[in-house]
Amino acid sequence: MINYEIDPSVLSSFIPKGTQLDLWNGKALISLVGFMFLDTYVHGVSIPFHRNFEEVNLRFYIKYNSPEGEHRGVAFIKEIVPRWGIAWLARLLYNENYVALPMRHLVEDQHSQIKAEYQWKFNGTWQKISVRCQGNPRLPLPGSEAEFITEHYWGYSSQRDGETLEYQVKHPHWRIWEVDHCEMAVDIKNLYGSQFVPFLERQPVSSFLAEGSEVTVFKGLKLGSG
Repeated sequence: MINYEIDPSVLSSFIPKGTQLDLWNGKALISLVGFMFLDTYVHGVSIPFHRNFEEVNLRFYIKYNSPEGEHRGVAFIKEIVPRWGIAWLARLLYNENYVALPMRHLVEDQHSQIKAEYQWKFNGTWQKISVRCQGNPRLPLPGSEAEFITEHYWGYSSQRDGETLEYQVKHPHWRIWEVDHCEMAVDIKNLYGSQFVPFLERQPVSSFLAEGSEVTVFKGLKLGSG
């Protein structure tokens, strides 16, 4: 997870109806996140050749004042996966901005040093995000930026009719490694849009590696539908 501060006005057109930006210490954050889906099931069904695959997404943080209380969640600018069928299904179920590109990854764990790298091929060029860490993972400190970034348990996406779909994401608290070194080599303008260039070309405000866990993504419901 490689994290950047961004001008909130850049995100205004991406905020799903009925939600608002969730700020950390008054700052709007945006994150490049790479991870593996492993042993994946969709509605209880395992789809052959679509169980284990990479994803890289660009996301930001929002919240929704539900009748049960505040829901802290994420919204996505774009999500990259390696197979067309995965992208098609995600667009169908959630209307998320998924694209399918060739992808590969590398995770090395040697002598207390861990490296994680995710690559994708866009416009004929391999691009990547990469982090290197040492030591042992630990739970983020209460109130820390790392806790803020990992502790969002809802997703929101704008639908074709202009309404907003809300879905719950359930997982245990993740331990993290702090990063010694990170790299980002991305065609920001052509992949995400020129408005993101000034912010993603800066040094990140933080980066870390999360150990991950089993994750459940629940069926989405439109806001206000119960």
